[in-house]
Amino acid sequence: MPRKILVVDDHPKIRRVLRGFVHLQEDCEVCGEAVDGLDAIDKAMSLKPDLIILDFKMPRLNGLEAARVLSAALPSVPIVLFTMHKEMLRNVDIREVGIRAIASKTDGLAPLGQQMRELLPASEVDRRR
Repeated sequence: MPRKILVVDDHPKIRRVLRGFVHLQEDCEVCGEAVDGLDAIDKAMSLKPDLIILDFKMPRLNGLEAARVLSAALPSVPIVLFTMHKEMLRNVDIREVGIRAIASKTDGLAPLGQQMRELLPASEVDRRR
């Protein structure tokens, strides 16, 4: 079974890029997309993803506030904050709100892919190697 990824970003172009990127990852699929933190909470509760890629600055509920709720409700689901505003988080204890990793949008997608590989449980394909 492919691992299910929930993509959360308020920009449609970023969601489209992330959807394509996840599609290229072995044994992963986008199970849903959310446009803000409140939408992310609703979608995560119903879709039960294996990993959440979450933007920081979003309307209605930002990534830190959403991560706090998501990690309390789904503690085994890793959250990767994918943001342009990594420098704003220097004094934030991301683990306290349930975020397991940060990847900067300015660094491209490779660091995000690395974080995903480190945080997702080994798939059947990985275990057979």
